[in-house]
This record gives sequence, C-alpha cells and structure tokens, in this order.
Amino acid sequence: MTENALHPNSPAVLQSGVLIPPGERPLSEAISEVLLAPVQERVALFTARVREIQAWVEQHHPDHPWSCMVYRGTDGSHVFRGGVGHSLVIDPQGRLWRARSYEDFATIYDITPTSCEIATLTPVYEQMREYLPR
Repeated sequence: MTENALHPNSPAVLQSGVLIPPGERPLSEAISEVLLAPVQERVALFTARVREIQAWVEQHHPDHPWSCMVYRGTDGSHVFRGGVGHSLVIDPQGRLWRARSYEDFATIYDITPTSCEIATLTPVYEQMREYLPR
C-alpha cells in the first residue's frame, strides 16, 4: 500500500456523489501488486495485503468496516470473500479471478441448530472474470 492510500487524514473520494469505501483504493493497489508478483508468491502476498487493509480500515475508519474471510476451495484455490458479495480467487495456477460470492461457487454449508458455516467452496471459473495485469 502506498502511504497516500493509508493516510488517515486523506479526504474521502467522491464519484457521482457516491462515497468510495476506504478499503477500495488499497484493495485495487493490492490486486495490481499481486498480478505483477511471481505466481508462487501471490497467495501469501495477497493474504498479507488484505490483513493490512482490514487492520488499517478498522483503525482509521471504524464506521466503515471492511472485512475479508479466507477459505480454501475444493480445487486447492484460495478464496477471499469480502463483505459486499464479491470474492477474489487465486486458483492453483496462480491466476486471479473476480467472483460473486454466491453465484460463482458451488457451496456446501454446515448447518447446526445455532449456526450456518461454509463447509466447502467449489469455484465455477466459467462464470468469473480473470484479472490480468494492465
């Protein structure tokens, strides 16, 4: 993350009168960084970056929470699920995909009387969009 992206006093960016959530710019930077990294380093790098973003947003913008849960796909992929219905997937070959958290996965849930947790996620890549370096 660049220092400017993490500066707590930077003004909110408005486009068309819509507030851009504070984690979006650093997430975009993290995606760009990961796409330039060697494929074998992408999972560790992206995991570290989303943890940094989550901690920074929590510290500087507690009124705009930003979350990311990390799961393993049934194919060995790493699934990064955000709180707004979108996911990012790093497949076993190191490619990065943008997915919808519900529609682009075959999901099995572990349901108990008091909880409903994800048991397995199987990515459906044909429905996803692959990120490529700019």
